[in-house]
Amino acid sequence: MEIAVFDFLYRRDLKKLRNEILAYTSEDSLWVQIPGTINSGGNICQHLIGNLRTYIGLPIGGYAYVRDRDAEFSARLFSQEELLNELDVLLEIIPDSIMKLSDEALAREYPHDILTINAEQSYSLVLTHLAMHLAWHTGQINYHRRIVNA
Repeated sequence: MEIAVFDFLYRRDLKKLRNEILAYTSEDSLWVQIPGTINSGGNICQHLIGNLRTYIGLPIGGYAYVRDRDAEFSARLFSQEELLNELDVLLEIIPDSIMKLSDEALAREYPHDILTINAEQSYSLVLTHLAMHLAWHTGQINYHRRIVNA
């Protein structure tokens, strides 16, 4: 994939995620744990924020971030409004980070000390993996929201 494609996909899917969080009918509904599931929509959103800031914003864009992955799943780190604000920040820093790469840089090895998903992992592979992770979890949030808003 080329830089412009990654830029398009991340902007599109971050906007979808933001619209999902905005569509929850109440603050409390974000945090409902549906029987048979592990995470609420709010916790999944917190996880996506931490994931993208850690693996794109920090190493590629140089945006400072300290992650507490356990808290993403076990605590309410943000209110609904704060989640929306964090997603607005992501809509700035993720495309900016991606645009700092060149098409040639996509073929370079993504550092294993940051994230290891494969023995040979280019920036392109990692960005593709993270885009799919974003889309997958956004779909989970969509399903969660439809159930708790019913």
